[in-house]
Amino acid sequence: MFRAAKRLAIETILVANRRLQTPPGNPLVKAVWVDGGADVADQYIATHARSGDLVVTQDIPLAALLVPKHVAVLDPRGDEHTPDTIGERLSVRDFMDQARMAGAVTGGPRPYDARAKQAFAAALDRVLTRLRRPR
Repeated sequence: MFRAAKRLAIETILVANRRLQTPPGNPLVKAVWVDGGADVADQYIATHARSGDLVVTQDIPLAALLVPKHVAVLDPRGDEHTPDTIGERLSVRDFMDQARMAGAVTGGPRPYDARAKQAFAAALDRVLTRLRRPR
């Protein structure tokens, strides 16, 4: 992501409730430190993201807030959330959350391996290319 930001001269903002180290030598990458607490970083992102921005998150409820605002949303495995997919993904997420709360063992996500990294890189390139095209 940082290499793409530098190569394409795209401002990149990291948002977290702890201090983050930005890569040296890339003034286009900035970090925003928000207060701790449930969903404070998500609220900041939802408030500040604009149409045409790209947000990378694995948080489905945050994605559900961003997609209607015409914000491109990718998860770290390269899956893009769209108006056609976000409702189903939110429903599945809520179902799995309820199952875990009821004591069901649902397992975790598959390992983040080289295939997942490659899928993310390809999706990032595809989405950035689409967003940079004149409308």
